[in-house]
Amino acid sequence: MALLTPEDLEDLLNKLNMNNNIIKEATGMDIAQICEAVYGTTPEKQKVGIVPITSGNGIIGNFSASLLAITEYFGLEGFIAEHPDITGYHQAVAGGADIILMADDHIFIAHNLRNGKIATNHVCTGVIYSEIASRYKHADSKDVLVIGLGRVGYAGASHLVEKGFNVYACDPNTDFMNKAIEELGVKAYDVDKPRKFSMVFEATPNANTISEGMIAERCLVSTPGIPCALPDELVEKYDIDLVMEPLVIGVAAMLYSVF
Repeated sequence: MALLTPEDLEDLLNKLNMNNNIIKEATGMDIAQICEAVYGTTPEKQKVGIVPITSGNGIIGNFSASLLAITEYFGLEGFIAEHPDITGYHQAVAGGADIILMADDHIFIAHNLRNGKIATNHVCTGVIYSEIASRYKHADSKDVLVIGLGRVGYAGASHLVEKGFNVYACDPNTDFMNKAIEELGVKAYDVDKPRKFSMVFEATPNANTISEGMIAERCLVSTPGIPCALPDELVEKYDIDLVMEPLVIGVAAMLYSVF
């Protein structure tokens, strides 16, 4: 979670509501409905224990409080352990948590202690953001562009392939590209031969990775990346439905995946 800053987490619920409205308008479903459709689960009375972790770069300001706000937004009871790390984990278990949320510099997990299910944020984020892109009501074909094939992007590309979409992908890392071509059967997108898409899933930590030659006149760009990959002027010029939120949507997918 090293890319998140306290500033990214400010005004969390307003950003969530704004993105939820965009998603519902663009796909006909809200975040919770899409998560239910993907994972086949619905919230029950699970209690979520949030454990702060101090290893690596340490605790991100507002992170635990943001996880609690997300948990409660989706109708679950939650609490933050008073202490971090192992002591906090013990407190969460002793406090009756059904699901544990915790993250360090390398991985962010949800673990359901009752049924044994465990989910990672990078996989769930890739799956849910690619799913949002794939449900665009104004899509003009089954073609979808994936930008970035790291852990999040690869998970999303794999999900789209499994759903039967024609997946085009690009990444400057040739090893990532070759792996996706060989294992998933994606098609390499040639940046020197512009092709426009009405569905774009972007998963990089870089700004301006989406060029004018990639996007159709009306399209959905679904991206968890920080900073935003899409220049502001292109959003206005092409009437783009932009879904971009650094935390909530992926956490929602994590929770639904372990119910």
